Amino acid sequence: MAILVVAVLILLCGSQVRSDASSHRYKAGEAVPLYANKVGPFHNPSETYRYFDLPFCVPAHLKEKKEALGEVLNGDRLVSAPYKLDFLREKDSEVVCKKKLKKEEVAQFRAAVAKDYYFQMYYDDLPIWGFIGKVDKEGKADPSEYKYFLYKHIQFDIRYNKDRVIEINARTDPHSMVDVTDDKDVDVEFMYTVKWTETDAPFEKRMEKYSQTSSMPHHLEIHWFSIINSCVTVLLLTGFLATILMRVLKNDFIKYAHDEESADDQEETGWKYIHGDVFRYPKYKSLFAAALGSGTQLFTLTVFIFILALVGVFYPYNRGALFTALVVIYALTSGIAGYTATSFYCQLEGTNWVRNLLLTGCLFCAPLFLTFCFLNTVAIIYSATAALPFGTIVVIVLIWTLVTSPLLVLGGIAGKNSKAEFQAPCRTTKYPREIPALPWYRSTIPQMAMAGFLPFSAIYIELYYIFASVWGHRIYTIYSILFIVFIILLIVTAFITVALTYFQLAAEDHEWWWRSFLCGGSTGLFIYGYCLYYYYARSDMSGFMQTSFFFGYMACICYGFFLMLGTVGFRASLLFVRHIYRSIKCE
Repeated sequence: MAILVVAVLILLCGSQVRSDASSHRYKAGEAVPLYANKVGPFHNPSETYRYFDLPFCVPAHLKEKKEALGEVLNGDRLVSAPYKLDFLREKDSEVVCKKKLKKEEVAQFRAAVAKDYYFQMYYDDLPIWGFIGKVDKEGKADPSEYKYFLYKHIQFDIRYNKDRVIEINARTDPHSMVDVTDDKDVDVEFMYTVKWTETDAPFEKRMEKYSQTSSMPHHLEIHWFSIINSCVTVLLLTGFLATILMRVLKNDFIKYAHDEESADDQEETGWKYIHGDVFRYPKYKSLFAAALGSGTQLFTLTVFIFILALVGVFYPYNRGALFTALVVIYALTSGIAGYTATSFYCQLEGTNWVRNLLLTGCLFCAPLFLTFCFLNTVAIIYSATAALPFGTIVVIVLIWTLVTSPLLVLGGIAGKNSKAEFQAPCRTTKYPREIPALPWYRSTIPQMAMAGFLPFSAIYIELYYIFASVWGHRIYTIYSILFIVFIILLIVTAFITVALTYFQLAAEDHEWWWRSFLCGGSTGLFIYGYCLYYYYARSDMSGFMQTSFFFGYMACICYGFFLMLGTVGFRASLLFVRHIYRSIKCE
C-alpha cells in the first residue's frame, strides 16, 4: 500500500511540475527567470562545475535557486544568470560587463576551451546549451600551434505564443571572439543579443522537440529492429527449449513409470536418481536468502520505475524526477526485501534471522555506500557539482535511518511470523550423494558464460542508446520499447536458467540452488563487460574523475542487475524443479 501511495505522490509531483510550468504567463517587459546551471567538458558528462567557477561576468545580486533532492543528485546547481531576458524585449549587442582577464583567468578559459567546455542554462524551465569557445586547428599539425578563442557574444533566439515562452536557442557569434592563446592580460567586453519571434506552437508541446531525436524514423527503425531481433531470439530459444524439455521429460516420465512397474532393484539414472538430494538446502543459506530478498526488492523497484516512465512522469528535463523516484521507491520497497529474505531463510530452517536481516540490508546498500563515499571524495577534490552538499547527504542518511531500516525490520518480522514451510515434493535423505565427475563445460563458470550470453544478446542493441543517454547528451524517451526489451530479458533469463538446471540435474549434480542464481545473474557481468567496450570504443570520455564515476556507478548498476536477474533465474528454476519432481513417484 505504501508503495502505491508513493507512486501516486511522485506522479502528482510530476504533474505538479507540468502544472506549475503551464502557469508561466508573462506580460511584455516582465522578467522571465534565467538560471545558469553548469559548465564542463562535453565528452565527460559527470565532470561538471558551477557556472561561475569560470571567470564569467557575475551579476550584482547572485541568487541560488532552491532545488529538489533529485536535482541535487543530478549535479544541478542553478544560480541567477548575468543576462536579462525580459519578455518580448529585444536587445542588440547589450553589454553584460567589461572585464580585464588576468593571466590566470586567461589560462583558465584556455584550458576550458581546449577540453571542449559547454555551458548549460535554464530559461523558463527550458534548457539552453552552448560552447564557451573554439580551438582553431586549421592548417596546424603541431598542437603547440593551435589557437584558442573565447566566445564573448551570445545571441538568444526566443519563440513565444501570446503570453508564453515556447522555445529558446542560444547561438555564439563566430565573428565575436577573444584570443586566449597566450598568457597575458586581455580586455573583454561580454555581450548578448535577444530576438523574439512569434509562433503558433502550443505551450503543451514545447518539450516535444527534446524527445524528437529518439523518435525519428531512423532511430525508431533501429529500436524496432532490436525488438524484432530479440523476439526472434526469444521465440527460437523458448520453442527450442520447450520442445526438447517436453520430449525429454515425457520420455523420462514414461521410463520412470515403466521402471516402477518392473524390478525394484533396477538402478535409477538421471535426475530421478538424485530425488533425495535435490531439495537439500544450499550452503550459506543466510547469504542466499539475503540475495533473494535484495533481488526481489530491485525487481519491484524496476517495475515501479517502468510504470512511472510509461505514464509520462520522466518527460525530458523534468530535472531530477528519476533520481527522486529511485531514492524514494527504494526506501519504501525495503520491506519487501526484509519479508522475502527472512521468510525464505526461515523456510530453510535458519535460526539467526536477525543476522540475516542485517545481511539483507547491507548486501546492496553497503557496496553502493562505499562506492559513493569514494566517488564523492573524488568529486570534492575536483570541486565538481557531482559532490553532494552536506545537507543532501544528511537527508539521504535520514531517509535510510527513518524509512528504509524500519521498513526492512517490519518486513523481516512479518516474514518470520509468516510460518511458511518449504514445500518439497520429495523427502531429503540424511547423507548427501557424491556428485560424479563432470566435464569442464559443466562447471559453474562455463555455465554462467552460456547463461549470460543469450539474454545479453537480446538487449545488446538497446544498451547503446541507454548508455548514450546516461553517459552522454542524448535523450531517451521510448520507454515502451525499453519495457518490451525488459520483458524479453526476463523471459530469456528464466528459460535459459531452467534449461541449464535441467541439464545439471540430468548429470546427477544436485547442487543447483546457487548455480541457478549465478547463471541467472551472469547477464550483469556481460553488461559490465560491455561497459569496457563502450568506454574505450564508443565514447570519448577521459580523465580520472569521469573514468572512476563511469566504472564505479556502472559496477553498482551491474551488481543490481546480477541480484535481480539471479532472483528471476532461481525462482524459475525452483518452479521447474518442484514441477518435475511432483510429477513422478519418489520412494
